[in-house]
Amino acid sequence: MTSQLAQLNVGVPVGPRDDPRMAGFYADIDRINEMADGWPGFVWRLVDESGADATSLRPFGGDLMVNMSVWTSLEALREYTFRSGHLDVLRRRREWFVPLGEAHHVMWWVPEGHRPTLGEARERLDLLRSTGPTEKAFTFRDTFAAI
Repeated sequence: MTSQLAQLNVGVPVGPRDDPRMAGFYADIDRINEMADGWPGFVWRLVDESGADATSLRPFGGDLMVNMSVWTSLEALREYTFRSGHLDVLRRRREWFVPLGEAHHVMWWVPEGHRPTLGEARERLDLLRSTGPTEKAFTFRDTFAAI
């Protein structure tokens, strides 16, 4: 069975959508999502009920924003994250998001065709936070081969 890579990012924005400090983030979100959608190796991303980006979702409570997607490989996600226009946005993340002081990004392998649930994603983030990187929950810094 072929595996694909799921990823979850979480963050607490420095303010609500209409806060001037968030203007740059929201001005670029559609372009960044369109870039991801067309990137080689992109499979799926979480959207809200209307089909728009997931920035309005707060499934873990409070102000915690989520972003979740699936990719054909670690290499595809790495290329998009660090070798595209996404890198410029990533470099500015501290302008828009409060430092959490704990893991805010997790990756894990899923069977091809599987779309992870938010519950599954939360379990993987909690696992990473409690045990550190393993083959079930890891980061770009500490990767594991597909299982």
